[in-house]
Amino acid sequence: MDQEEYLESANNRFEYIVDDIISESSADDRMQKILEVATDVEVIPDVGRYYTFIYAPKTPRIQYDQNPLIACVEVQRWGFKGLNYHWGEVRNYTWNEVIGQMHVIYPMELTDLRSIPYQYIRINN
Repeated sequence: MDQEEYLESANNRFEYIVDDIISESSADDRMQKILEVATDVEVIPDVGRYYTFIYAPKTPRIQYDQNPLIACVEVQRWGFKGLNYHWGEVRNYTWNEVIGQMHVIYPMELTDLRSIPYQYIRINN
């Protein structure tokens, strides 16, 4: 899908199920419901697009969001940088620590995804 198609996608897959997702008892359960709906995936993110994914960092004792919702701002050989909407700041993500694939979130879906408390802030042991 090219950038124009991505930006013009008017399909909001979450519009009618936000309350159902929010009613799940844990961040892991909410993330699972989101991933069941966000079935469009990419291995490498494109700058300017939105994604959610599962992340497990290698750096010990670092605080991280296991279920980030990001806007990709830069792609590098080591990984990528994304504005994490749960943190409100740009974070670094390395390729090997992304669990699975990058789940595409379309612009029309961003407000709904931001309203769902599915962040899972943890400390890596």
